[in-house]
Amino acid sequence: MNTIAKTFAAAALIAVSTFTMAAGKPEVSNPKKAVVNLSTADLAIDHYVAVMTAGQSAGVEQLFTEEFSQKVQASEDKTNSRSEVISFLKKQKGEQLNCKTSTSIIQESADYMIAKVTMQFDGFTKTDLVTLVNDGGNWKVSQSINSYK
Repeated sequence: MNTIAKTFAAAALIAVSTFTMAAGKPEVSNPKKAVVNLSTADLAIDHYVAVMTAGQSAGVEQLFTEEFSQKVQASEDKTNSRSEVISFLKKQKGEQLNCKTSTSIIQESADYMIAKVTMQFDGFTKTDLVTLVNDGGNWKVSQSINSYK
């Protein structure tokens, strides 16, 4: 009887650890495209920062709304489309920016959030004002306005 109890306990531990490991893996519908958890605004802004500063490219397509645009305010203002930004970010895969990053939430509601992402480089600062929206349960970036000092 004691052997049977130990066997069932071992089997239960193996099953629990297998389910735990499986739950920790990202969902992959297409092996080349990892699905990233964007169920909260905080997860989405953290992923945005990782994509922009740490060269993370997994889930980059799902991070941005279809209408996404990036406005760059500099001596010559420029607007980049969703496809231009995604293409650029994919080319930057694995590139780590040498900057200190901070994020602050400017405004937040149940359906949108505006965050300020500051990247301090040697000699200049890049500031992103990022608008995120709740798009059917997933948070996505709908607009980014970049400025430099």
